[in-house]
Amino acid sequence: MKTYQIQIKGIVQGVGFRPYVYHFFTSKKINGWVINTTNGVFIQITTSEDILFLKDNLLDNAPKLAKITKVSINEIDFVDFKNFTIRSSNEQSNVQLLLTPDFAICEDCKMELLDKNNKRYQYPFITCTNCGPRYSIIDELPYDRETTTMDSFKMCTSCKKEYDNPTDRRYYSQTNSCNDCKISLSLYEKEVLIQTDFLNLDFIIEQWNNGKIIAIKGIGGYLLTCDATNSKVIKQLRKLKNRPTKPFALMYHDIYELGEDVEMGIGEKLELESVASPIVLLSIKGDRMTPIDVDIIAPNLNILGVMMPYTPLFKMLLDKFKKPIVATSGNVSNSTIIYKDEISELAQISDYILSNDRKITIPQDDSVIRYSSIKSYRTVIRRSRGFAPSYINPNLKLPNANILAMGSMLKSTLTILQNNNIHISQYLGNTNTLEAENNYKNSFNHLDGLFKRPKYNTILVDKHPDYFSTQYGKKLATKKNINIEEIQHHKAHLFAVLGENNLLKTNNKVLGVVFDGTGLGDDGHIWGGEFFTFYKGKTERVYHLEEFPFILGDKLPKEPRISAFVMASKMENNSIIKDKFSTTEWNIYSKLLKSTKIRSSSVGRLFDAVASIILDINKQSYEGEAAMKLESAAYRYFRKNNFTKYYSYFKKDILPINFYEFVINNIIIDLDKGFEKDFIAAKFHITLAHYINLVAKKQGVKKVCFSGGVFQNQWLVELILSFMKDEYELYFHKQLSPNDENISFGQLMYYLYSKE
Repeated sequence: MKTYQIQIKGIVQGVGFRPYVYHFFTSKKINGWVINTTNGVFIQITTSEDILFLKDNLLDNAPKLAKITKVSINEIDFVDFKNFTIRSSNEQSNVQLLLTPDFAICEDCKMELLDKNNKRYQYPFITCTNCGPRYSIIDELPYDRETTTMDSFKMCTSCKKEYDNPTDRRYYSQTNSCNDCKISLSLYEKEVLIQTDFLNLDFIIEQWNNGKIIAIKGIGGYLLTCDATNSKVIKQLRKLKNRPTKPFALMYHDIYELGEDVEMGIGEKLELESVASPIVLLSIKGDRMTPIDVDIIAPNLNILGVMMPYTPLFKMLLDKFKKPIVATSGNVSNSTIIYKDEISELAQISDYILSNDRKITIPQDDSVIRYSSIKSYRTVIRRSRGFAPSYINPNLKLPNANILAMGSMLKSTLTILQNNNIHISQYLGNTNTLEAENNYKNSFNHLDGLFKRPKYNTILVDKHPDYFSTQYGKKLATKKNINIEEIQHHKAHLFAVLGENNLLKTNNKVLGVVFDGTGLGDDGHIWGGEFFTFYKGKTERVYHLEEFPFILGDKLPKEPRISAFVMASKMENNSIIKDKFSTTEWNIYSKLLKSTKIRSSSVGRLFDAVASIILDINKQSYEGEAAMKLESAAYRYFRKNNFTKYYSYFKKDILPINFYEFVINNIIIDLDKGFEKDFIAAKFHITLAHYINLVAKKQGVKKVCFSGGVFQNQWLVELILSFMKDEYELYFHKQLSPNDENISFGQLMYYLYSKE
């Protein structure tokens, strides 16, 4: 007989791991104990069995929600244990633990929710060890009830019996509660409290049917909801949120109803029904059954963002309503999601508020996923609830250091390397308002506090001095006397996709294609159409989109017509663009064009310019609107022609001297010829993919990777895969979004692996 200590790291808290370990060893009549610590799960056992065989058997049957990154086994002094027990968690100052994300309601809880003989029948906050909130309610580590916002709810005798019973599914379920020790709902009409201990969900259904907007507290914050078949109330919601055209997400009551309105592959179905339960972007059917007005829900787009009810409360409501609802973040446009019980603010944008008394520690928006239509390539559009904040890539060799990476300005995140673990925050949005800055600080302080405020060796920031994340990082570094490093924006993009695909140690030269909207380059100009080579840790900018004058600062991305103006400024045939401006505007902008010294290579602005010329989109109300509508136009052509007819503006495989002038001139010629707009939009996408292919050939590489917000465009990705997959090894982002959400991770990878 020998005694062993086993340490297991990864996502092993809040997933039923300790009860599983208990059952595993008691079934084998092996004595010892298991405990949660801030360094993972520790097990001590005394056995005569082969320890490696036991370890493999233990891991092979681990809870499905667990994600194990490291296991270590050491023989220790012999202990004659009398039984197997779960010990109370202890607290240590040095946290070495991956954080557990929030989980959607599991199938077992769904069944109990509908079982009239179950004590949790129709209980809106039913959970177990396999589902429910985790990251959104945790105050401290390790994950135990007393370190979460569930601490204020005392379990009834029945729930405590389950919690203490090793044979029960709710053994050590920290979110355990029922109708006798419940989390309570409260209903407000505007700012007036109507009822505490609210139970009449039929009233909510009635108000949806009456065309009312109801704010409902979810896992990561409040959602604004209304009847998705009522165009009038959706228009009212747009007005209240100051969101004139940005698409709304919908929540359907079941997958079968959803299938009547959208096209859905097996990957998309599995995604919708996964423990993360994100929003999934799906193509709209022409013969949909539900009477929803897609022109109001997703104006001029061919996709809907849809999700399943991921909390018991939403499931109960949607099962009763039997129709889809709009379910959008509880906020005014461009503000952060409301997660505290700020009734007065919510009352300005809703008729009723359905709240509850379980506090949310940290806000999270819904995650968003998209699959390409032909090749089913998965792209993360937004990484938040259900995925954040842990990041697992066992192939990365990480130092035992504490490093803080501050990310970007738009679609911001922050990344913490702490004791060999990487944590990437939830999507934090655009940090250009005081409210958003405070949300960013709050998210940092929460993560930093969970890790017992480690002493950081280095803080990493973007080179752009005006980014809030850069300024805040420098302030922290100065205050705490920490080393600060600036990382160029597009190199961070490059290293993010290299890191995700384990290419940082490759012996082959890799071409990195980084296309986005804005990023300060090493030369002081605005980059965004970049081709880098990466070889043995060294990076070189080998090619880029020809630069155009960058004028009017933040106004440029808000008005696609200005991008069209600057890119076509040297063309004689520019009447189609001149008509977009008043004489005064034209004269002022023409003078600015001559005087500006800043130039840009942004492909994001190229998309804006092309959308303005083809679709006459001159101003946009949300980021990426013009590009999304241009992609939708290309979608219509490709679907009509079964993605088989390719037409490029390239007549020969020769790179043009000036790509954007070459493209825009040819687009104007096609418009003059009377070609359909959808055809021209598709032709632009084909030409851009062709352009990437030509640059790759010129560089003589076999591995090509892609990053930047432009590669959220599924049809561009489809074309790249079609044109290049036979000749190259192609790499895209996997767990992270190609947009600026990956910048903080990329900053970390650059700092650790670059040899520049």
